[in-house]
Amino acid sequence: MRVIRNLNKWGQFGRQPEKSQKFPLHARPALGLAVARRCAYMAAMAAPILSFENLGLNQGTGWLFRGLDLHIGARDRLALIGRNGTGKTTLFRLIAEQIEADEGRRTIQPGTKVVLLEQDPDLAGHETLRDWALNGEDAPAPHEIEAIAGQLGIDLDTVSETASGGERRRAAISRALAQNPDVLLLDEPTNHLDLTAIDWLEDWLGRFKGAFIAISHDRTFLRRLTKATLWLDRGSLRRAEIGFGGYDAWVEKIYAEEARAAERMDAKLKIETHWLHRGVTARRKRNQGRLTKLWELREQRAQMLGPTGVAKLSVESDEVKTKSVIDARRITKRYDDRIIIDDFTLRIQRGDRIGIVGANGAGKTTLLKLLTGEIEPDEGRIKRAKTLDSVVIDQQRSKMEPEKTIRDVLTEGSDWIDVRGTPKRIEAYLKEFLFDPGLAEAKIGTFSGGERSRLLLAREFAKISNLLVLDEPTNDLDMETLDLLQEVIADYEGTVLIVSHDRDFLDRTVTITLGLDGSGKVDIVAGGYEDWEKRRRPARATSKPRGKAKSAPAAPPSPSKPSKLSYKDQRDLDRLPGEIDKIDAQIARAEEALADPDLYQQNPDRFRALTEEIDEARATREAHEERWLEVAEMAEALETG
Repeated sequence: MRVIRNLNKWGQFGRQPEKSQKFPLHARPALGLAVARRCAYMAAMAAPILSFENLGLNQGTGWLFRGLDLHIGARDRLALIGRNGTGKTTLFRLIAEQIEADEGRRTIQPGTKVVLLEQDPDLAGHETLRDWALNGEDAPAPHEIEAIAGQLGIDLDTVSETASGGERRRAAISRALAQNPDVLLLDEPTNHLDLTAIDWLEDWLGRFKGAFIAISHDRTFLRRLTKATLWLDRGSLRRAEIGFGGYDAWVEKIYAEEARAAERMDAKLKIETHWLHRGVTARRKRNQGRLTKLWELREQRAQMLGPTGVAKLSVESDEVKTKSVIDARRITKRYDDRIIIDDFTLRIQRGDRIGIVGANGAGKTTLLKLLTGEIEPDEGRIKRAKTLDSVVIDQQRSKMEPEKTIRDVLTEGSDWIDVRGTPKRIEAYLKEFLFDPGLAEAKIGTFSGGERSRLLLAREFAKISNLLVLDEPTNDLDMETLDLLQEVIADYEGTVLIVSHDRDFLDRTVTITLGLDGSGKVDIVAGGYEDWEKRRRPARATSKPRGKAKSAPAAPPSPSKPSKLSYKDQRDLDRLPGEIDKIDAQIARAEEALADPDLYQQNPDRFRALTEEIDEARATREAHEERWLEVAEMAEALETG
């Protein structure tokens, strides 16, 4: 029925639905569930606010894509997935009319406003972030952008030339959201954002009244927000009416069907062109086994941590001592009068995978520098293994000279690369990192940002080391590269330190999470981001609520001012965040099962049950979110008096 209600909003019906229409579509005797859902879906798709038919773009060396059809509804929540270099960002620029297509037709409802949040906006020529944000014909009103910037915690008077990646990203988000778009195109929106800002953006988009399409490597972001998936692959665009939670199962089915078709045609050459995708499929299956091993390592590590998350240094066997890589005891670090790290103790062992999380400015970089020896503590001591040999992978891709070739970057012109002491042909090594082996002579300037990041990983992972330091390694990477990175980290024999805001990636890779809250305290939790989040959730439930979308109605003021929340209100404030997380997991499981293209033919009852389950779960989640916002605002009002 949600589709029909949306159609009514689009003006396709001149009156409210008849009472009989309020029953679920599958209850109508004349129509089976699948037919009814398809009819409703096609009716909705007949009245999109923005459409493209037979879209094609030729980049000179050939067609990047051709024959693409895309229809965007008024309330679509779409994930756009595809490997780096397939044209996702280019497709966004076409939708936003920044470039023109070589083929195809664009249809848009009058008055529809399309806004693109770019990955790297050009701030050249603008003295401050405010100057840039308020420039141009489509610039938002100053008070609109100030309101959003304030909620995101960005000072728009910051000088553009010296602004950090996080400050530039917040300014770009403030400008995009303040324009009141009908269609919002989000190109890697969580890049350079800390966890607080990501939470705020998720809340805003959850209440956004328009449509959005998101390109993102952040699986958690996509799972929580999207309800349909676009897959740009080998020049074609597919759409599935499932959220990102069902994406992997859907793609695996498509690859399996293509492989079977190629085998039936006895087209060996054709199937050989799928080496990348078959490798991806196998990699995902192997990673399931690695995840099982990761859970075991977390259990072992949890037994070595005390109930408050402090390493049990008093229990020191010779075996533990010999495995120690970094031994930090009661360290404190200050800058001026501010304590950044306060009385922190932890022994890091060989093979540990340590994730460091927290808001920007909380002290993540300081802690990383302390652990690696770049700076020393003001109090306490840190003992490091004498044989420590580290490799640091940070965001250096911009330093790669565009005129150099892949061969220059990896081997300085040689046909062979030394991979941790073992020589390999460069073509074979490129294949391991998802590059076409024939690209050895391609220039760096022709690659996307994500492809450059992947090349940087290939170069650094070839070096001999026993300590791997990764600073925001997932920025701009596609899903296949993230799977590859997960595999490489799992197989790495040394110790890994990861600073990241990518929640799903941390859940898949680390054994211990160090969480910083900005006060100097460091939580030590066995497990990943979700384990740390569970620990701090009770405190967050009573904290100041995050910013709201402009279109969300404000709660009416209370006629009286009670001194505290009622029992029911306090109970809802405490329990609802956990309930919402459970519902998100339920939806993801159902969408994954629904991604099976043969499900309806083989088990129509199961198909019906899953679709009903998803609809009901989404409705419940929306109700829970609204209720939590209501009581959180009440708590804030009491807190501020």
